[in-house]
Amino acid sequence: MRIATYDDNRIGIVTVAETVVDITDLLEQFNPLSPADLLPDLISNFSALRPAIEERVAAGGGTPLASVRLRSPLVRPTKIICLIGNYREGTDRPLQILDIFFKSPEGIVGDGDTVILPPHDATIFHHEAEIAVIIGQESKDVPQDEAMERVFGYTVYNDVSERGTGRAGIASFLGKSNDTFAGFGPWIVTRDELPDDQLYSLNITVDVNGERRQDYSTADMERPIAELISYISGVTTLHPGDVICCGTNHQGLGSMQEGDAVTAAISGIGAFTLHVHDPLGRTWERGIDAAMAQRVRDMAAQAPAQRGASA
Repeated sequence: MRIATYDDNRIGIVTVAETVVDITDLLEQFNPLSPADLLPDLISNFSALRPAIEERVAAGGGTPLASVRLRSPLVRPTKIICLIGNYREGTDRPLQILDIFFKSPEGIVGDGDTVILPPHDATIFHHEAEIAVIIGQESKDVPQDEAMERVFGYTVYNDVSERGTGRAGIASFLGKSNDTFAGFGPWIVTRDELPDDQLYSLNITVDVNGERRQDYSTADMERPIAELISYISGVTTLHPGDVICCGTNHQGLGSMQEGDAVTAAISGIGAFTLHVHDPLGRTWERGIDAAMAQRVRDMAAQAPAQRGASA
C-alpha cells in the first residue's frame, strides 16, 4: 500500500488508479489526541485494520490524487535517526564505525513545502536524498536476523544540510536540525510493496530545477537496513512511526538556494518536491559540488586512520 497524509492531516491510501481513499475515520476508534497520533495508531494496529482498509479501497471511489494537497507522510515521529555517510562513495574501504545523529522533528516538511534557509554563517546548503525506514513495532535489542520484521515501510527523505556549522566542520545536529530541513514524501510504501531483495537495487536521484544532481544506487550502501535497526535498537527503544534515515552518497550533492525546486525520488517509492526560500538571497555555484564530492572520497579512503578501526 501507499499511505499518504494529505489536506488537513487526513490519512489515505493512494490507489493504482491515482486516487486517494480516505481511511481517517477507521482510526477514530483509537481516540487520537492530535493528527500526529493518526499514523502511529495506524502502524501499531495495521494488521487488524488491513481487511477494512482493503475492503474500502476495493469499493472504489476516492479523490483524484491531483486534487489533494499532499503533506509529509510523517507528522511528528518521536525520533528521526540519521546516518552520517553509510555509502562507500565508489571506494573499496573497509567497514567503518557507525556514525549517527538525531534530527529534530520540528524540521519536517512535505511535498510542495518550502525550505527556509536560516541567516547563519553557512558556507553552503546542500540537498541529500536518502531512503528512510519507518519502524512498525516497538523494538529493543533486536537481533539482526529479526530486524526486517520490525519494518513498516519506506519513504523518500531529503536531509537538507547546512555546511560550515557543527562539530569539526561536519554538519550534524547544528547544521541539520533547522526548521524545514527534514523533507519527507510523497507517501509511505509498506514493506510488502518493496520486498527485501529489491532494497539494494533502488535508484535515488535529485533534480534541481530540472537538472540532475544526485544519481546513485542503494547497492553502494555500506551497512544494510537490518544491521542499522539491530544496532540502533541496542542503544534506544524504537517505537512505531520512528524513522531511520540510511545516509546518502555525496557524489552528486549541490547547492540549494533562493527559488530552487528540489525533487528527490527513489525508484519503487516515488518523488516529492521542496521549494527553497532564502531571505538573504545568497548565491553559490550551481551544479554538482565537485569539491565536496572529492573531499568525501578522500575522507572515505583515509577513514580507517581518521575514524578508528572498522567495526
